[in-house]
Amino acid sequence: MTDTPEHPRAAGPSVADILAPVAVDTAYSYKIPAGMTLQPGDFVTIPLGTRETTGIVWATRDTGGSNLKSVAARHDFEPLRAPLRRFVDWVANWTLAPRGMVLRMAIRAPESAGPEPVRIGVRLAGDPQNPTLPQRMTPARTRVVAAAQEGFASSKSALAERAGCSQSVVDALIDEGTLEAIALPPEPVAHVPDPSFGITPLESDQAAAATELREATNAKTFSVTLLEGVTGSGKTEVYFEAVAAALESGRQALILMPEIALTAQFLDRFAKRFGVRPAEWHSGVASRKRARIWTGVASGEVRVVAGARSALFLPFRELGLIVVDEEHEAAYKQDDGVSYHARDMAVVRGRLESAAVVLASATPSLETRVNAEQGRYRHLRLAARFGGRTMPDLDAIDLKVAAAPRGKWIAPRLAETVRQTVARGEQALLFLNRRGYAPLTLCRSCGHRFQCPQCTAWLVEHRFRRALVCHHCGHVERRPDACPECEAVDSLTACGPGVERLAEEAAELFPDARTLVLSSDFPGGTERLRRELDEIANGSCDIIIGTQLVAKGHNFPLLTLVGVIDADVGLSNGDPRAAERTFQLLQQVTGRAGRGDKPGRGLVQTWQPEHPVIRAILSGDTERFYREETDQRLRAGLPPFGRLAAIVVSGNDRASAENHARALVRAAHALPASDKWKMTSPGSLPAEDEIMLLGPAEAPIAVVRGRHRFRLLVKAPRAADMQAFLRAVLAQAPPDRGGVRTAIDVDPQSFL
Repeated sequence: MTDTPEHPRAAGPSVADILAPVAVDTAYSYKIPAGMTLQPGDFVTIPLGTRETTGIVWATRDTGGSNLKSVAARHDFEPLRAPLRRFVDWVANWTLAPRGMVLRMAIRAPESAGPEPVRIGVRLAGDPQNPTLPQRMTPARTRVVAAAQEGFASSKSALAERAGCSQSVVDALIDEGTLEAIALPPEPVAHVPDPSFGITPLESDQAAAATELREATNAKTFSVTLLEGVTGSGKTEVYFEAVAAALESGRQALILMPEIALTAQFLDRFAKRFGVRPAEWHSGVASRKRARIWTGVASGEVRVVAGARSALFLPFRELGLIVVDEEHEAAYKQDDGVSYHARDMAVVRGRLESAAVVLASATPSLETRVNAEQGRYRHLRLAARFGGRTMPDLDAIDLKVAAAPRGKWIAPRLAETVRQTVARGEQALLFLNRRGYAPLTLCRSCGHRFQCPQCTAWLVEHRFRRALVCHHCGHVERRPDACPECEAVDSLTACGPGVERLAEEAAELFPDARTLVLSSDFPGGTERLRRELDEIANGSCDIIIGTQLVAKGHNFPLLTLVGVIDADVGLSNGDPRAAERTFQLLQQVTGRAGRGDKPGRGLVQTWQPEHPVIRAILSGDTERFYREETDQRLRAGLPPFGRLAAIVVSGNDRASAENHARALVRAAHALPASDKWKMTSPGSLPAEDEIMLLGPAEAPIAVVRGRHRFRLLVKAPRAADMQAFLRAVLAQAPPDRGGVRTAIDVDPQSFL
């Protein structure tokens, strides 16, 4: 439904500044035509170039040019509320992304919706207690009439199921006039959760934490709380009480999860507590349903959403609580398009909505930990597992002393422990964070290595698919039988292990065990992964072989052994967060063991048992690891004690990308003095209050999708106005041209 300019315009603003969901940062001015009244937040259709597009009224005013184009129509969507519009402005300012592209994330769903299909139901024609019966009655028809006499309309399939017959019997009764077809109201996109439905008994530590979260939610003011608890401590049940408090006070709740599409267990736990599942929001939800959820969130009909990071841009009518589960997860960072971190933006959204924010994790990010220690966030701890269960007993297998046989990857000690575990009727998990069969394929005769034609990266062999795949651009080619360089036959060899190769070895070592490989590479997508996760939880397999997706909060009651095949992956690279990420991943994956009634155990294969991360994992001394890592970051001026921003320049050829990157450096050093920042002089060491520009350097993965890449890194003190500096550099530098693109990533999580 729209308003169009058909009647004389009432008194009011004559010009609207309208932001369109395109790659521009400014709102365009349009004349408000006669007969149309607009307010900030309204959805409108506007002419933009040679086409029409949807836009949002950002402001209205009484003055403007007389030659402006007119707004074409106003849409009958719920207006975007002021807090969400301020959030769009804030995200755009922080990330340096065009405001229009940030807006696009907030309004894309209603644009893609088609008309709601009409649901057809059936009911008895006339008086339900005295229906008009057909001349010929059969046992099946009798059952249908009896089922329909319950008095309410239902779909044909539901009525046939209740009567225990086929839909053709229902169709015949419609033709006979006994039943009539009617239009049913649309099903609610999400049922209203009941905060008093299934109240869970909590242990004393849980109850104390839940009380504090309830109080923070009921205060209806902005607050941030870190809920830190060991794996299996019942953090979910604790923050469910904050969700209940939000519902009881008439406000909405948002639960962000790193892999919501895979967490059927979480949805079932939510339904057990609140009687119904929450609305799901992720890329696997059909566009029409996403549009209905978007509308329901805006109207207040949808009370709780569990979603991926994009759910942060939904138009909540009365948001009272944001929960960021597994807040340490790298999946919360979006690198393509608008580069933002959902955990940090959730805190901003909470402040703008006067909502409580809960950050939950067994292994919090260092940034969150420091904020809690410095008093910016509240800090609640759950130090023990629920129900008196113990943490898994962890031990290292030093591969320098007791390595696997040549060409194999499972050390003898781990193999024997797996046999014993399976013999007891328990489950074992073998963890290796490498997809595919092998990360490199080469020719033994000439040394040829298979590399992606579009990227400077080796092709990963996926033997189940008989393919070589690039994990950066998606390029796929068939694995040949002969070397393409020297044409030697049967000379290709796989170097290194992936989960598929590990499964092959496990089949040789444990031929009688039921083995399941969990990897996002296999056909079937989300539904297959959900089904396999259910099979694991139900005990349908003995050995699970998986990548990092098995570490994302899943609960497997029969799993008592975790074997980490290569704990050193990720420790030896230039990422300043490498130690932290490895610690978090190993802590999470070993924490899958012993969550049921039987104690758990973890064996960690490593070449570096003396490494601080490995020592911290084995000893359980989490506090020592955080202290040492915090001290290193503080001395280096790295986040959260300093700020980083990456500038990535890409081009169709190496020379154009490098030249533009060097032009950015020259522009930075040519900037006039500013009271917002101080910049280090070329060739000198930076002072504590100075911004340092490093690079340009060719990116570690120098070519991706055929584009050559150079990186610059901006390192600044925490108090510096990083965004102002970056804007000044971009304004001083020559514009992108000739296929060159410049991307800004404030607080980068990837350095590839």
